[in-house]
Amino acid sequence: MEFIWIVIAFACGFIAKQVNMPPLVGYLLAGFGLHAYGVEPHDNLETLANLGITLMLFTIGLKINIRSLLKPTVWAGSVIHMSSWVVVGSLLLKGFAMFGVTMLEGLSGESLLLIAFALSFSSTVCVVKLLEDKTEMKANHGKLAVGILIMQDIVAVGFLVLATGKIPDVYALALLLLWPARKPLGLLLTKAGHGELLPLVGLLLAFGGYELFNAVNLKGDLGALIAGLMLSQHTKANELAKSLLNFKDIFLIGFFLNIGFAALPTVDMLMPLLVISFILIIKGVLLFHILALLKAPGRSMFLGSMILTNYSEFGLIVMYLCVENSWISNEWLVIVAMAVSISFVFTSIFYEYAHRAYAFMRIYVKRFERQRPKPLYHEQLKQAEVLVIGMGRVGRSSYDVLHHYLGDKVWGVESDADKARRHQDAGRHVIIGDAEDADFWETRELWHIKLIMLAMPSITDMKDITQQLKLCNFTGQVAAIARYEDERRALVDYGVDNVFNHYAEVGAGFAEECLTLIAPESKSQQEVSP
Repeated sequence: MEFIWIVIAFACGFIAKQVNMPPLVGYLLAGFGLHAYGVEPHDNLETLANLGITLMLFTIGLKINIRSLLKPTVWAGSVIHMSSWVVVGSLLLKGFAMFGVTMLEGLSGESLLLIAFALSFSSTVCVVKLLEDKTEMKANHGKLAVGILIMQDIVAVGFLVLATGKIPDVYALALLLLWPARKPLGLLLTKAGHGELLPLVGLLLAFGGYELFNAVNLKGDLGALIAGLMLSQHTKANELAKSLLNFKDIFLIGFFLNIGFAALPTVDMLMPLLVISFILIIKGVLLFHILALLKAPGRSMFLGSMILTNYSEFGLIVMYLCVENSWISNEWLVIVAMAVSISFVFTSIFYEYAHRAYAFMRIYVKRFERQRPKPLYHEQLKQAEVLVIGMGRVGRSSYDVLHHYLGDKVWGVESDADKARRHQDAGRHVIIGDAEDADFWETRELWHIKLIMLAMPSITDMKDITQQLKLCNFTGQVAAIARYEDERRALVDYGVDNVFNHYAEVGAGFAEECLTLIAPESKSQQEVSP
């Protein structure tokens, strides 16, 4: 039976990818298809889903800067949005009930509030998966979205305590002693090296944090998040997150399949399902204006509200508890489960075009900024002739080689502010900037730029940047690096002037570099030969 899940999940994910949709859309459809066909889910599928969520929260913790959670746009934005949505959402549902929508009629005010509360959360799994696929976890809007999700998780813990009566054990206070344990854990991570022990340490810490919190009647997933947070400043935190990436992605397939097994609608559920799916748009619009009220930059408002416009898997937990306590009928668990799935599809498809949409709508979006925000990109490129976009390992080495020959004509651009400052401290001329942001290119003088090099891992990001450059009428050359031949061809077809195959070029470069070691010997041999 497990083989059937693998076959169907692969087939649906493969088809989704061929039509330029995220594979998770295919996994959701696979779950519904298996459910409709009468396949019964096994307990190990739910176990797989739980493992995926635990690992995901651990890797989120590895990438969090605690200071970002203290920003008003994060904590106030989350609290104001959730509380205002509960009021607005319940009023909207009441309005549709008055128009005679089936299953909404006759619901008490308390039931409407509970449904609205269940719909107030955004999906951590869906949002983080999309951000990681587009390498935007550390972009401004990515950090804003993740911060809001973490604040929602804190609210979720409070709700579970109140709804289940599961009071944390008195020994939970001892968890405060975990913070001083950061150094020993960091040493353990360092000593694990770079091989198979590294992901094993990650699994140990993630599931260890889960079990520790669960043992004192706290939400286990919160323990995994805290375990990752404790190591977020370690030099190997990013390497650890990458080593767990494939494990997490495989396990999360179980989560998306499991959502499809949650329920199938009946004809009577169709109208309330359509209503809840429709008001999802209003939820996103409400968040946009709240972020504007808190003086967030226009691009962060637009992209942050767009990626958070979905319902959460936690809404299913809320509805399950409501059904178990007889606060609401069982049919509503089915309706919310379907609404969560539809919202995943909505976000996955529309966020694929979010950056291009902002490029065309940015003038309209900026009208909602409460005050002119401090410019994110204030430094001009001046004498630069070559720009290296993305200062990771490939970008850094490219910058260093070019700087050796061209000097200050080579500049770097990095969206991660902390990484950019580290490069600046090392003497590199690197500025902070998000090359997918239309505002970045709009405020730059580009006439003297001869070459832009895209040293980034995501082909989608490179396509978005190429699109921004076309809109700005950039006339110089654009070069990129691809990991695989099909990606190289796709970028060339999209308009990139020169694309290097990463693995092939690394091998050629390595060979050329090594030839210098034997060049003197070869030369002397040629001189003595007749």
